[in-house]
Amino acid sequence: MPGLSRWEPSLRWNPWKDLEEMEKRLSTFFGRPPEGSGEKKEALAVAEWSPVVDITEDDKEYLIKAELPEMKKEDIKINVQDDVLSISGERKYEKDEKGKKYHRVERAYGSFLRSFTLPQDADGSKVSATYKDGVLSIHLPKSEKAKPKAIEVKVG
Repeated sequence: MPGLSRWEPSLRWNPWKDLEEMEKRLSTFFGRPPEGSGEKKEALAVAEWSPVVDITEDDKEYLIKAELPEMKKEDIKINVQDDVLSISGERKYEKDEKGKKYHRVERAYGSFLRSFTLPQDADGSKVSATYKDGVLSIHLPKSEKAKPKAIEVKVG
């Protein structure tokens, strides 16, 4: 009978091994070196990050607030093209200082890009931005034709 094998009590099924194998396959699929592959240095060098944003709306505009701590204004770029607003930049890693030991580095560094499709009622030609205390605020006014207008009814 094919498919039958003798049971060996010393061979136990290890569910964690299957989970580790699946993690390695997913890491490879997404282009990241799997844990324990000896490529740990490169995995840290290509850390992916993206600033978190809040998007709000009122009668006059949309407001996008992005957290970009410890970045210089010159390292941030905002672009509007084909009804897509893009925020890009690079957070540079601090220089290693002699005599200083790092016990943990959890903040991400490197280049980022966030893109948002503009709503139909937004006026991409009038975008403005401010940067204060590590928060980038992008003001996206609504177009005049999208604003509701009150029409007076005349009796007559």
